[in-house]
Amino acid sequence: MAEEQSTHAQTAAAEAAAEREDFTAAAPPHPGAAGTGETSFGDAEAPPASEARDAEQAVEDDAAKFLALAQRTQADFENYRKRMARETAVAESRGIAKVVKEILPAVDNLELALQAAGDDEVAEGFGLVRNEFLAALARLGIEPFSPEGQPFDPSEHEAMSQQPVEGVEAGTVASVYQQGYRIDGSVLRPARVVVAA
Repeated sequence: MAEEQSTHAQTAAAEAAAEREDFTAAAPPHPGAAGTGETSFGDAEAPPASEARDAEQAVEDDAAKFLALAQRTQADFENYRKRMARETAVAESRGIAKVVKEILPAVDNLELALQAAGDDEVAEGFGLVRNEFLAALARLGIEPFSPEGQPFDPSEHEAMSQQPVEGVEAGTVASVYQQGYRIDGSVLRPARVVVAA
């Protein structure tokens, strides 16, 4: 009987050992364990410091490049906006000058009609219409000028004739035949004048 018990104990011990071997063989290996093909955090290598500096420098270079591009684009847009504002102002002035040149003969005719009408109610009506025209022109930056008594200036005056006039120095505007007009300081139409000889 003692033999049976010892055989039975040996068999149980052998079975337990076999079960332990089966469990160890079936269990997955621990990550990072030798022979598994996986890398653990301990096995990982940090990139060299020079590569990290190079990558950081490349990012800084790209950032500087994009910042410079953005600044150039902003400057180009600002220059474009200013140029367009200047060109618009010039085109507007040119358009106003063209229209006013067409209207000025009517204003001149009103002046002549006003001089011929005398002092009656019709003359008052002509005067009111003329004043409205001149006020509208002033709102557009157009002002009349009459250079009587000033030295003759060919850039602003057009000499209709030259004749001796008592008490007036030679080369001076003796009388104004037709007043001139300026737009924003430049001559729109020169004044037609008689110059003293």
